[in-house]
Amino acid sequence: MPFAPLQNDTFLRACWRQATDHTPIWLMRQAGRYLPEYVATRAKAGSFMGLATHTDYATEVTLQPLARYPLDAAILFSDILTVPDAMGLGLSFEAGEGPRFARPVRDEAAVAALEVPDMEKLRYVFDAVTSIRRALDGRVPLIGFSGSPWTLACYMVEGAGSSDYRRVKSMLYGRPDLMHRILAVNADSVAAYLNAQIDAGAQAVMVFDSWGGVLADGAFQEFSLAYTARVLAGLKRTGPDGQPVPRLVFTKGGGLWLDAMRALDCQVLGVDWTVNLSVARRLVAEGTDGHAKALQGNIDPNVLFAPPAQIEAEVAKVLQAFGTPHADLSVTGPTHIFNLGHGISQFTPPEHVAALVEAVHTQSRAMRR
Repeated sequence: MPFAPLQNDTFLRACWRQATDHTPIWLMRQAGRYLPEYVATRAKAGSFMGLATHTDYATEVTLQPLARYPLDAAILFSDILTVPDAMGLGLSFEAGEGPRFARPVRDEAAVAALEVPDMEKLRYVFDAVTSIRRALDGRVPLIGFSGSPWTLACYMVEGAGSSDYRRVKSMLYGRPDLMHRILAVNADSVAAYLNAQIDAGAQAVMVFDSWGGVLADGAFQEFSLAYTARVLAGLKRTGPDGQPVPRLVFTKGGGLWLDAMRALDCQVLGVDWTVNLSVARRLVAEGTDGHAKALQGNIDPNVLFAPPAQIEAEVAKVLQAFGTPHADLSVTGPTHIFNLGHGISQFTPPEHVAALVEAVHTQSRAMRR
């Protein structure tokens, strides 16, 4: 499947810790409800899953933010729960309630029945990846993604979102054998899913460990980090065009464990807004031992409700916290990909996103002069 040559490789260069002329920026949930054009397309599709499972609609909404803003990457429009849905758990999205599974995994029989799903059940995702990649026409790279094994397990056991994670943690502490079985199946499923996205044209892949931060120290390493590592070990290193595919990991609330995450076999670590970027740079972005990472993040999404002048000031704080950009083209070094510390709010004014992107590009170029 021949694709157009890439015109803006700034994001990929930063992933590989190569010097860039500005700090690249993309946003988690950049295609979403804060954009009126997304709301209009979702209305046509009839539902969230109507959007996600329809190749043309998924392509359309993925490209919508790029029509408004000079972002440096696109991210596949989909959901982290497509994999457990393909396992037969019956995913639905209730208005005002978020995702829900009709058949949650809560007993020994349900755990024993789990298996890696037939990836053909997720063909709609891979068709969307190829369609989006063609529609981008080389403008920017396309990021594929999945939820982490632990994050998927949270939804699979709870049956929906949770405020206290009582059911999943009860299983973790009371029947760790069952939890390890779920996580092993999830890890192998996620690896197969991301590999199929790579085959379809994804130029980078990201693992979202959205709920890793709810775990206790020790439990995080055993039940989240170990299975994220299992996913990464199973991923293809190059795409069908022979180009290397960087791997990104984001653990919300994972700042406590950055030192442990440094050993992960990935190129980029995302951090939320609670992390000091200068400290994170020292912990994971410096060094020549082969484990140094690019950093991604980490402005508070709620900054986008402030006036543009304040947004610009907060951008300056983030860029200055990371510090002097890597500028030597002959070697690799510490690099930064600008992003939010979590997904963008549906209530964000679109014009404030324009101010954010402009501030990142303008200020980061000035830092390199």
